[in-house]
Amino acid sequence: MLLAEDNPVNRMLAVRLLNKAGHQTIVAENGRAAVQAWQTHPTDVILMDVQMPEMDGLEATRLIRKAEQLGQLAPTPIIALTANAMESDKQHCLVAGMDDFLSKPFQIQTLLETLQRACPNTEPSSSIPRACIAVK
Repeated sequence: MLLAEDNPVNRMLAVRLLNKAGHQTIVAENGRAAVQAWQTHPTDVILMDVQMPEMDGLEATRLIRKAEQLGQLAPTPIIALTANAMESDKQHCLVAGMDDFLSKPFQIQTLLETLQRACPNTEPSSSIPRACIAVK
């Protein structure tokens, strides 16, 4: 799983929740790093913060979707993470190419349900080391 989140506290909390649920996590601190991480470490799903420095999550998603259309990598579900919970915010995320939407702060159960919708055939594995790879 790739987590793109610029806020260190949100990043730490999300990684802990994901690791506790058995997911291995790759962390990117901005949209540009998220695109780079996606290209070098393909994952089952991307959790993409919408507002980040250097490149926001919407632009990063557009670049990923464009690369997928060019056949560079298989389509990856992208779930928006944002504190903006208005319906118009959700629509901006979907128009940019994101598959789903999580409003922050989120509950662990909501996160797990959203991940299950994004990757219904993928279960976390206890055999996968619970690790975090940071990409800057």
